[in-house]
Amino acid sequence: MKKLLFLLIGLGTLLQTLQAEEIKPEKQDSIKTLENEIGLIPESLDANVDSLLHSWHVEYFTKQEDFCHDDDANIFFPDSVYADRLNRLPSVISLPYNHIVRDCIDLYAERKRDLVRYMLGMADFYFPIIEEVLDRHGLPLELKYLAVVESALNPVALSRVGASGLWQFMLPTGKSYGLEINSLIDERRDPKRATEAACSYFKDMYAIYGDWNLVMAAYNCGPGNVNKAIRRAGGKQDFWAIFRYLPRETRSYVPLFIAASYIMNYYCDHNLCPLQTSLPLATDTVMVNQALHLQQVSEVLQLDLATLRALNPQYRRDIIPGNTRPSALKLPAAATYAFVGQEDTIYKHRMEEYLANIPIHNEEAQNSKATTRERITHVVLQGENLYTIANRYGVTAKDIRKWNGLGSNRVAKGKRLKLYVDNGGIAFAAAKPTTSTTKSTASSSTAKTAITTKAAISTNGKEFIAYTVKSGDSLYSIAKKYPGVSTKDLQQANGLKGSDIRPGQVLKIPVG
Repeated sequence: MKKLLFLLIGLGTLLQTLQAEEIKPEKQDSIKTLENEIGLIPESLDANVDSLLHSWHVEYFTKQEDFCHDDDANIFFPDSVYADRLNRLPSVISLPYNHIVRDCIDLYAERKRDLVRYMLGMADFYFPIIEEVLDRHGLPLELKYLAVVESALNPVALSRVGASGLWQFMLPTGKSYGLEINSLIDERRDPKRATEAACSYFKDMYAIYGDWNLVMAAYNCGPGNVNKAIRRAGGKQDFWAIFRYLPRETRSYVPLFIAASYIMNYYCDHNLCPLQTSLPLATDTVMVNQALHLQQVSEVLQLDLATLRALNPQYRRDIIPGNTRPSALKLPAAATYAFVGQEDTIYKHRMEEYLANIPIHNEEAQNSKATTRERITHVVLQGENLYTIANRYGVTAKDIRKWNGLGSNRVAKGKRLKLYVDNGGIAFAAAKPTTSTTKSTASSSTAKTAITTKAAISTNGKEFIAYTVKSGDSLYSIAKKYPGVSTKDLQQANGLKGSDIRPGQVLKIPVG
């Protein structure tokens, strides 16, 4: 009887173990499984999440949402539950379930829980922007989950090879789809403009393949690699049929998209909650028609500078080049009326300090390509390569190799590189002291020299001083303040056809 009793207990224990394994399979290293099965993991998943959450984003996360339970323990489900949940998602794009998709879901739900919490919080801010553009183009709204795979919803994400923004455009591709990229602006980091470009790419690829999974594969590795995989698969135009012939990272791309679609909808079932963001969800846009620094807006309107940067990530150096063309400034909705009411004050506020590199005002100069090209020298820093340097200045690694006679993308720390950058209409070079001042200058002149030095700029190899026009000034009275400068010199330097100037206008004064 005792033997029979022990046997029954043993069978019961075995059945309980088998049931537990069906509901909660043994934890495994999903990253290793995926790498062995399908290849590389995107950088957005491999990134240092602690670093991400301690960047500018962290200021906007206050607490977790209250409507669901959050803890460190994931809950695993049988395959039938995952398949049923995916089947119930409203989606034009096919969301099949298999063991590869299961591994990708486990990766999000088990190994990357903090990243998922972050993405859920940022989705409240970025998904409405993305959905509006997708809807306007008549594209499936679920394509928004591709931005989760691409960048983890980090608008300033930068890959090792220079891909940037929510949609991870490389510089040449971004420019070919109409994105402005130079030393001041990188529209790959503008959520709306970058989504517009992504939509154009999606439509171009769908016209070729007529299958959204293949469109996504082409977005990751290019149509050439997809076409090659189709040929090697005997002409089959199905992602899973060409799966083994795709580049390694692309094999994980569609499964991760399916997994992202799952986890962004069923996160509560895995004991995950969004981090609640305090970014202003209600925003409005004003158009800026003069050069403007975000710090000017911050100080006059008493707005947090980090908030302005978060709302306007496309302005790489906090300068809005509204002097070259009308440029958008996104503000918290409550601040837009204040901006309109104090616009003149904002433009004038500490202009000489924040806009020492004088903007170009005349239309002829603005329309000339030469005026926006500037030669600069970059000293290579620790850890930089040609891709990261190229991304910083809005050029390509190929250009840098050509300009400097380099044979590869590797470059030593401390090497001086010459670059020809598109400066967006504002001189990129740092302020330089004028050469006309001497050590014997009197104290009153020294004070004037200090101001002059601070506002000195360099455009196309010529030195200028920034001068802000005051009430009662004329070109003649201004010219008299600077020995050797005539009214004609001021007209030529500033592209003026007459003598009309206005208070607050910034003029370039030729020096030397």
